[in-house]
Amino acid sequence: MPSQLNINFAGPAPHFEHYWPPKEGTQLERGSIVLWHTLTYWQLLRKEKVPVDKAGNTPLDMNQFRMLFSTCKVPGITRDSVINYFRTESEGHSPSHIAVLCQGRVFIFDVLHEGCLITPPEFHRQLTYIYKKCHSEPNGPGVAALTSEERTRWAKAREYLIGLDPENLTLLEKIQSSLLVFSIEDHSPQVEPEDYSQLTTMLLIGEPRIRWGDKSYSIISFSNGLFGCNCDHSPYDAMVIVNISSYVDNKIIENEGRWKGSEKVRDIPLPEELVFTVDEKILNDISQAEAQFLKEASDLKVVVQPFTSFGKNLTKQKKLHPDTFIQLALQLAYYRLHGRPGCCYETAMTRYFYHGRTETMRSCTVEAVRWCQSMQDPSTSPLERQEKMLQAFAKHNKMMNDCSTGKGIDRHLLGLFLIAKEEGLPVPELFTDPLFSKSGGGGNFVLSTSLVGYLRFQGLVVPMVHNGYGLFYHIRDDKFFVACTAWKSCPETDAEKLVKLLFHAFHDMIQLTNPAHL
Repeated sequence: MPSQLNINFAGPAPHFEHYWPPKEGTQLERGSIVLWHTLTYWQLLRKEKVPVDKAGNTPLDMNQFRMLFSTCKVPGITRDSVINYFRTESEGHSPSHIAVLCQGRVFIFDVLHEGCLITPPEFHRQLTYIYKKCHSEPNGPGVAALTSEERTRWAKAREYLIGLDPENLTLLEKIQSSLLVFSIEDHSPQVEPEDYSQLTTMLLIGEPRIRWGDKSYSIISFSNGLFGCNCDHSPYDAMVIVNISSYVDNKIIENEGRWKGSEKVRDIPLPEELVFTVDEKILNDISQAEAQFLKEASDLKVVVQPFTSFGKNLTKQKKLHPDTFIQLALQLAYYRLHGRPGCCYETAMTRYFYHGRTETMRSCTVEAVRWCQSMQDPSTSPLERQEKMLQAFAKHNKMMNDCSTGKGIDRHLLGLFLIAKEEGLPVPELFTDPLFSKSGGGGNFVLSTSLVGYLRFQGLVVPMVHNGYGLFYHIRDDKFFVACTAWKSCPETDAEKLVKLLFHAFHDMIQLTNPAHL
């Protein structure tokens, strides 16, 4: 299946909440500042100076941070591969150019000049050169759109492209090895304090001719000075992006949204355009890829809204874990909307372990279902509902701890399944039992969820299955932010209704903790 829409995650940068409200004519100037802070972080990574993440006093594995820059997925006929060109300073040479996509054209330029990172005014000069050139000349062929295609078709188109002219491979490798992709969009999405849906939708979908969907890190810039990212999920998990995004956002706040250094622009080489040799077949493939992507993308409903009545502070005061609070509210919302429990994937991190990434936390517990049933049964007393809710909390918290400390089941089962496939052994019966997929196994969770963290960052993904939802959220002191996706062509799912019911469930749960109510 195409991975750009189905695997990638995206999210808005929260700069518009403080110094950078939407404003036409600021795209390149702000973009230069974003690039400078982002690449200052790249230099810290190369020098191995990024502080190690910790859970309490326990250090967490940082290996995923290697995959943030100069990393790209490359399609294969039967299997893709991830190529990583990043090296720390002690390991040797690392690429130092970025790729800029604009109007179907691709440019690259080096971000180091005489061994130092170029300054925001110098980035501005480079971006302005590209912008003016692209807006005064015909559009490029949009080779990038091929990355949004179904994987085997993209792999075949890539092989054909290289066969047309060996120079095309050199150009592809320059994009693959680039630190990141910076996309210059002409759109100006709306963003309101109570609704981030349009901005977030455009970050996930956007214009396929200026998105290299296989890059591990793409910064998307809009005409009205809004920003966000779109990232391949294969090489790393969202906390890597939350970490760097938080660094950049804090630097923008520290500097009041401005560049306070020298305005001098040195004589640095102009950006180089990567001009692919194409023919009718490739141009056809590009058009077909774009049409396929936009058709599938138009079926996606995205709702990104804050719940502002309360947040982490109140749940903590009630001695309820805020993440568990949202997960159980989601179980109740799904139960009320669909009349049945919803098998749910929540990300548990396993970075206590060497090269650890994630484990599946199955939030739809027996205890959660019993509590949902009690909430829908008018004969159940508030006290009984409260008891059942607290039992569901205790079970969820224990399971999350188990999953993070290597006692989960899904990665283990996946390992057994893959060994059977690789060794040509019969696949164990468990994996073909209809109840296995009904429970969510084999990537069939109707609720695909993740906590993006406790900072200002929101992300989203598409649902895992056609009759499911993608639901990412982040937690602040005074509010919860929720991003929900569903497919419009599925008659039984409704993202707007689920979010509305989720917000109702938050109120119902807090009421259960009120002694007067009991």
